[in-house]
Amino acid sequence: MTEDRRGRVKVETGPKRVRVYLGGKLVADTLRPLLVWEIPYYPTYYVPLTDLRADLDPNGVTEHSPSRGEATGYDVTIEGLRAGGAALRYLDSPLPELKDAVRLDIAAFDWFEEDEQVFVHPRDPYSRVDILGSSRHVRVEIGGVTVADSHSPRILFETGLPARYYLPLTDVRMDLLTSSDTHTSCPYKGTADYWNVRIGDTEHADIVWIYRTPLPESQKVAGLACFYNEKVDIYLDGVRQDRPHTPFG
Repeated sequence: MTEDRRGRVKVETGPKRVRVYLGGKLVADTLRPLLVWEIPYYPTYYVPLTDLRADLDPNGVTEHSPSRGEATGYDVTIEGLRAGGAALRYLDSPLPELKDAVRLDIAAFDWFEEDEQVFVHPRDPYSRVDILGSSRHVRVEIGGVTVADSHSPRILFETGLPARYYLPLTDVRMDLLTSSDTHTSCPYKGTADYWNVRIGDTEHADIVWIYRTPLPESQKVAGLACFYNEKVDIYLDGVRQDRPHTPFG
């Protein structure tokens, strides 16, 4: 990336109705949400000021972005409820679309796209998730020990990420797995629980996950285990796969 393009972000108007709640009170309701790719992997929602139902109280916080300019921080208040530091405005942004919009922290509120709740971040309109049943032979090794061996994987293809192999628990060496306290959330799949894997005296932390109750569009992986391709050796139909390089490696 050349110097004059560093820090630029993509901004576009999303087609979905987006509503934001705080403690059951409607903070924003917009048919014109802005999708802003602050980082390359997924967008963030900005809400037009005209669609904001809550009050913004300046809190003295400022932040700088090389692409978006200087931000002013606000607390969000509505009917006696307050979300401290949950809003930013770029009043003099070099991106004209942002000047009349407010960035609301997704973690501070309950967000809905149409009538379905969304978690972690907005769904990227340019990302797709396909889950396909397969009869390919998947074998997983860690430190030379086979920890899973299956002929009935579900393969999850997600834009921008390597294929993920979700395996029946009956095909996994569950005796090598111990529960982890780690949980992560995905706007496409839901909340994942993690396991560690112990091989001899070495514990490999948070290397396997499972979606026990995934979101409706990802039901095909419910109750199946998946290993990080980046951290294990996966053999597909007997051929060892290269470990991919991703932000999760």
